[in-house]
Amino acid sequence: MKMEAVRHMKIDELHAELERLRRHLFDLRAQAVTEKLEDSTQLLKTRRDIARILTVLHERGEKHIEQRQAHMSARAAKR
Repeated sequence: MKMEAVRHMKIDELHAELERLRRHLFDLRAQAVTEKLEDSTQLLKTRRDIARILTVLHERGEKHIEQRQAHMSARAAKR
């Protein structure tokens, strides 16, 4: 994901993408532990994408990012 694409996203889109990437990173780590991960560079790429999103959120003055993520996860779990 390019930084330019991240900068054009809205706040809600950034939070949704951040949640998706964190779940993806969790799945990749599980695959790495069970030795089913074919491309180990995916871990690094996903971590960098997460960092890009967090950077843009901090630049925009977004506060309590982790709390909002927890709230979104809790809402998704209820569905």
